Amino acid sequence: MSKTPKRYLITAALPYANGPVHIGHLAGCYLPADIYVRYLKATGKDVVFICGSDEHGVPITIKAKKEGVTPQQVVDKYDGIMKNAFKDFGIDFTYYGRTSSKTHHETAQAFFKTLYDNRVFKEEITQQYFDTEANQFLADRYITGICPRCGNPNAYGDQCEKCGTSLSPTDLINPKSALSGAVPVLKETKNWFLPMGDIQQSDAFQAYIKRFDGWKSNIKGQCQSWLNDGLQSRAMTRDLDWGVPVPIDGADGKVLYVWFDAPIGYISATKEYFKGSNEWEKYWMDEDTALIHFIGKDNIVFHAIIFPMMLMTHGNYILPTNVPANEFLNLEGDKISTSRNWAVWLHEYLIDFPNRQDELRYVLTSIAPETKDSEFTWKDFQTRVNSELVSIFGNFVNRVLVLCDKYYGGLVPQVNTPINDEKLVASRKLCFESITNSLQAMVEDLDAVKLRDAQAEFINAARAGNKYLADTEPWKLVKTDEEVVKAILFDALQICAKLSIAAEPFLPNTAAKLKAMLNAHNLQWNSLFNETLINSGHQLNKAEILYKQVEDTEIQPQLDRLHRIKTENETGTKQNEPNQASENRETANHHPVKPDITYDDFDKIDLRVGKVLEAERVPKADKLLKLTVDLGFEKRTILSGIAEYYQPEELVGKLVTVVANLAPRKIRGIESQGMLLMAGNDFGKLYSVSAEKDIEPGSVVK
Repeated sequence: MSKTPKRYLITAALPYANGPVHIGHLAGCYLPADIYVRYLKATGKDVVFICGSDEHGVPITIKAKKEGVTPQQVVDKYDGIMKNAFKDFGIDFTYYGRTSSKTHHETAQAFFKTLYDNRVFKEEITQQYFDTEANQFLADRYITGICPRCGNPNAYGDQCEKCGTSLSPTDLINPKSALSGAVPVLKETKNWFLPMGDIQQSDAFQAYIKRFDGWKSNIKGQCQSWLNDGLQSRAMTRDLDWGVPVPIDGADGKVLYVWFDAPIGYISATKEYFKGSNEWEKYWMDEDTALIHFIGKDNIVFHAIIFPMMLMTHGNYILPTNVPANEFLNLEGDKISTSRNWAVWLHEYLIDFPNRQDELRYVLTSIAPETKDSEFTWKDFQTRVNSELVSIFGNFVNRVLVLCDKYYGGLVPQVNTPINDEKLVASRKLCFESITNSLQAMVEDLDAVKLRDAQAEFINAARAGNKYLADTEPWKLVKTDEEVVKAILFDALQICAKLSIAAEPFLPNTAAKLKAMLNAHNLQWNSLFNETLINSGHQLNKAEILYKQVEDTEIQPQLDRLHRIKTENETGTKQNEPNQASENRETANHHPVKPDITYDDFDKIDLRVGKVLEAERVPKADKLLKLTVDLGFEKRTILSGIAEYYQPEELVGKLVTVVANLAPRKIRGIESQGMLLMAGNDFGKLYSVSAEKDIEPGSVVK
């Protein structure tokens, strides 16, 4: 599509409703699609974002047999789990459908009937594997065997998930039935085939595949490999009792092939969203629409070749504008596997890491497998959150807003005197040039669906702002030149505003939180490159911490869980899970209550109200802050291990509770003359136990 589209139809691969969503699914297509959709919406584009549960196919029936329930019970269960997890994580679908819906069945059947009436299909009687013990024909996924290309002993009859090769059941070496384990036999059956080889030679298809030149290399390469080998006819019907019934005479006991049925789910879900009106046709039949499929690499051929063939032989539909497929995400040195439970499940992450959706979004985008497989590790998750989100982005925003609250009562300062100091002018110039260049590159990368690079440019912009503050040190300069500090913090607030806009596609919760702190909910994408976004005199809201450090105590249980699963897979024996099972994670583990003490023991502790007068970091000590605290009757130096939770300037002027009669202790060569009373929980959060604002320092806490 050479001209600018009037509208966008974005789809994300329909997940099989036979298990929960894991981080590999997120990194593969759902998070990239969501980022791109949020970007398009921010720029004012007309966008519909479609997804839904894929509720047919053999994986569903295999799951049902394994669990001793009906296929409908399986899809009802996992549709709910997936839909809720997507919603809680913040994947902003316009509509999420189900392929078991009445609308979908009718749409898929009508689509098949049109191709049948247009004589697109070839009716063929073929030899198909049959399980004599189960007394039924075996669909591709009911047959396993050795992959002829890579030697994987557990390849399926339609695809090897290890090397990605598309297969036919008869390609497998030593095939066996997934139902009974028996060696299947070949038996005649009639099905309807899509003549892909003939369609490949058509002028329409040859014109369509010119689009591949503008697509990612991994998509173009896989498709070209298929085309070079010459496409073979593929059956669009199957001998199964679960799926969309084939709507023609002589097809009793047959259903639509899941890869014919499933992509039509995008169409039926769009119809359901528009609730019976013809509005959906603009998104599927108007050439001014850009149709973009976000998928994983195992779905490339179906979305880039087979589904487009279906659309063009139907005759009324537009063809994909782009198919930005990602490769696979691995986990801690091994391939993510649902069957082996080797995964980080989204619904469990949301329980174990409450209100930390953006942290996972950030890390998965940072390591997105856009052109090659990548790997998620919990240590890398911790490092990226702590060293980038906390130390760069969060640190910059917090320092700016805390200083503005401290110096100007939360008002955007009035700049009366421009910065004249040569060194400060150079720092300012370098900062804003860097930010502008990074944000321009970010926009270009978003347009090109290079989302990993785009987010890297976003964090580069935050890094430039952080450096500007570190270079100018307004907390020191305020003692000698208050007017210059106003100019520096005015600049810094404009950077915060820019970051609140630029964060929207990647970190939507953070963007909303930052806009709330800036009291500027109406900041729009089209003002991203404006010089001034919030004016002098504007009232800001109180600063809040954007991100908390991820502690070792938070990730160790995740590593222990994976180690336990690995041991189970290797030994075939179930390991006892320490603490609580994953399904009971809703109830957090709390520290046990310590042994009883008497009142006399408690009465020995002298708790006093103190006011923090000064605060600074202890050199070469990541966790320590050195505080000067006024206890009313004297000032004391107290060292506190809270540097991961508070910036020094946050604490100045704060009333705290101090253990006043704790014996002095030397730490890092500094004598600490007390201890702050803090409250912590098992999620790595730490809070100061503050006194009432109107109480005097030195007051006894009883």
